[in-house]
Amino acid sequence: MYVTIGSLFLQTVKKYGKEEALIDPERDVRWTYEQWNAEVNRLANALLDAGVKKGDRVSTLLFNTVELGTLFFSCAKIGAVLNPINFRLKPNEVAYIIEDAEPSILVYEKMLEPVVSAIQNNYPDVSFWSIDDSTPAYAESYTQHLRLSSDAEPEADVDENDLYAIMYTSGTTGRPKGVMHRHRSMVEQSLMCAASLHLKQADRGLVVAPMFHCAELHCSFLPRVHFGATNVILHHFDPKKVLETIENEKISLFFAAPTMWNMILQEDYSGYDRSSLRVGLYGAAPMAPSLVTAVKDLLGINLIQAYGMTEMGPAVTFLDEHEQLAKVGSAGRAAINHEVRVVRPNEHGPSEPEDVLPSGEVGEIIVRGPSMMIGYYNRPDASETAMYKGWYHSGDLGYMDKDNYLYVSDRVDDMIISGGENVYPREVEDAIHAHAAVLDVAVLGQPDEKWGELVTAVVVKKSDVTAEELDRYCKESPNLADYKRPRKYIFVDELPRNASGKIQKFRLREQFQVEPNA
Repeated sequence: MYVTIGSLFLQTVKKYGKEEALIDPERDVRWTYEQWNAEVNRLANALLDAGVKKGDRVSTLLFNTVELGTLFFSCAKIGAVLNPINFRLKPNEVAYIIEDAEPSILVYEKMLEPVVSAIQNNYPDVSFWSIDDSTPAYAESYTQHLRLSSDAEPEADVDENDLYAIMYTSGTTGRPKGVMHRHRSMVEQSLMCAASLHLKQADRGLVVAPMFHCAELHCSFLPRVHFGATNVILHHFDPKKVLETIENEKISLFFAAPTMWNMILQEDYSGYDRSSLRVGLYGAAPMAPSLVTAVKDLLGINLIQAYGMTEMGPAVTFLDEHEQLAKVGSAGRAAINHEVRVVRPNEHGPSEPEDVLPSGEVGEIIVRGPSMMIGYYNRPDASETAMYKGWYHSGDLGYMDKDNYLYVSDRVDDMIISGGENVYPREVEDAIHAHAAVLDVAVLGQPDEKWGELVTAVVVKKSDVTAEELDRYCKESPNLADYKRPRKYIFVDELPRNASGKIQKFRLREQFQVEPNA
């Protein structure tokens, strides 16, 4: 029988029991693997005592905490299904997930109590556990449950093919779907990511991206446990706190979305000791080539890119550190044991996996590999379409170069057709992002009687700049054909992003599609 996530954890405990495992410097938590295992067992037994059975869902509404890390392995040991919920969601959005996943227990923290209190009355069958000392009348104490529980290894029969988690998609286009992953798939993902990051047992990794998202959980947190390395948790992202923690905890590697790397660069990083840093992972959203270069040159850290999606666990390609400049703009090559194809898009149904396009031609990216989801929870029709003929149809547009490196152009839904020409927003965004006065940018199409869609840039300024200056910059750019040049600029304070750092363009469309020129 293949290893499960729970048995993986126990193997690490047996090998590296005295080594530092989990640290929360702000709460003064420093657990060895043996100490953490005792906590994992107490929680696992507490869940069993509360009536949680194999296959039952346990939801979380937590920032990055030792409790979430502990729940991850406690559920895995007893066969409960973890359902980590995005802490940025509004009450109605959380309610949608609760109604779909039907958890037995929801574990939350005080900062998110307003969200829980707004909806809890509608779910009498859900037990709400608060990790904080004070609990409202409707909630139970997480700490008290653990205090009354045993730290003995729980008795459970968990198989490699059992469902391990339901993780809801980040919702860049609308309602999220529950992605189902099994134990074996995420063990495969962990090994693959560890190999791609050249992970070592001596590594000290910073957990600063949201743990409820698979990019942090499966590509960083789990592989470090798998290899007996150390996880240092920060409750939430704060660029100054990240720099302080890198220095104080001798962090060697961490994952951050492009917008987070950008925010770190806006800090006065020169006064912090960053000599322990070995490698940085980025993904979840495209990173402009100018930002890749800036991170490498200014922070002195080698970068590795991962491209993927929740449905695949998430990583499906990697661009290694030595390829960052030689293949700028690429998402890399297929990950170990994974296949990636670019096929002709089909307007009338799923794209055909055998209709592969030649190098350089843009089409839909489809992928398959051992980390692919079982399907969408309660959505058999959507599962069948998404996994047509055994390939996950990503909805992303891209192309392969002659060396089999993948380049992601955009989402199918985001492509702009202006004057009969296809415009891929990402290449326009990359061009504008290189301007010294631009902090962030999103490009979308606005309805237009003459052109069909008008190429529109929504810009966050780093310093003062006008639409006329940006237009002149784009005209002079050697990387941007004139028909791709934005005909309109809108300046905003920030762009709406989901937890993984992806820009929510559907929100921008809702906001600006009928708005007059800005």
